[in-house]
Amino acid sequence: MSTTPTNPAPGGPAESPAASLDTATLPAPERPGPRTVTLEAVPLTRGSLPRSGPRLTLLGAVVAGAALYAAGLGLAWAAIVAAAGYTAAVYLWSRAVEGRRRAFDRFVTAAVSSAFLVALLPLVSVVWTVVDRGLGRFDSEFFSYSMRGVVGEGGGVHHAIFGTLIITGLAAVISVPVGMLTAIYLVEYGRGALARAITFFVDVMTGIPSIVAGLFAYALFELFYGPGVRMGVMGAVALSILMIPIVVRSTEEMLKLVPNELREASYALAVPKWRTITKVVLPTAVAGIATGVTLAIARVIGETAPLLITVGITTSDNFNPFDGRMATLSVFSYSQYATPGIPREAYFDRSWSAALLLILIVMVLNLAARLISRLFAPKTRG
Repeated sequence: MSTTPTNPAPGGPAESPAASLDTATLPAPERPGPRTVTLEAVPLTRGSLPRSGPRLTLLGAVVAGAALYAAGLGLAWAAIVAAAGYTAAVYLWSRAVEGRRRAFDRFVTAAVSSAFLVALLPLVSVVWTVVDRGLGRFDSEFFSYSMRGVVGEGGGVHHAIFGTLIITGLAAVISVPVGMLTAIYLVEYGRGALARAITFFVDVMTGIPSIVAGLFAYALFELFYGPGVRMGVMGAVALSILMIPIVVRSTEEMLKLVPNELREASYALAVPKWRTITKVVLPTAVAGIATGVTLAIARVIGETAPLLITVGITTSDNFNPFDGRMATLSVFSYSQYATPGIPREAYFDRSWSAALLLILIVMVLNLAARLISRLFAPKTRG
């Protein structure tokens, strides 16, 4: 019996000769061995500057600025060069040690600190100059005598001290009630076009030059007393024009900070609105209001131009703001420096001493504002 080989199907793959070979005779494919990877050590942290590094750099910049000033460079330019040198040195040092991000952080910190110190330099210079030149006449005669009959050396500012206190106090009496009531209306009652108009004019009055306020007060009193009139109350009116916008703005902001929940709780107890304002809102904001009023007084107590027009200057004591000229510290300092006699040094000394006394009064007012703010601040349980 014979066997017939089976033919492949048409179109099927033809059997290759290699298919009949024994697969055991084929060499095994080569497998790639393990690949060696070399990792570069990368530090997880970077170096840092010494703790005292920025301080020593600042000290070096200050020494360099002092050397430039001693060499003849102006004080302002020496300060600017020292600040720029300190900022650049800290940035480059930190960039080399700590990296770009930390260096930029130190750059911003150094730039802000340098700008603060440069801005503080004029203030320190003014205070140093006034104290250095004004302490020479801080004696008993300077505070207890006026300039009546004084020619040359001697005399004092007794009349100017009382004139400043009287006129500024009268201006505060005029300004504080008007400013507070205006702020209360704007916050608690004001709605519509009238409130917007008051807010607009308050903003306009904030930027009024002081000389304009003096001219307005003079023109107002000239209608009743004729030309050439000079009185302390005129200066108080001029200063009150400058004070009222400051009082309005500061009081308005403090009243807005009072939580509405306090008002709503008072209304829920059937308390009238006016009583809520006087018993709840104002006591809560009294600390900020007192601070704003004190700062407004400190703002106008050193004004010269409006008082020079409305009050003038005198050499004698005058404690009546409704009768005749009065002396103030600012106008006294200006007149002593602008029209000196012989010897000139005596007039200049009195001028610097009056300016120093005015700075001390402003400082006392700021300290009083802080004390009032602490004493009248709302007490909270810890």
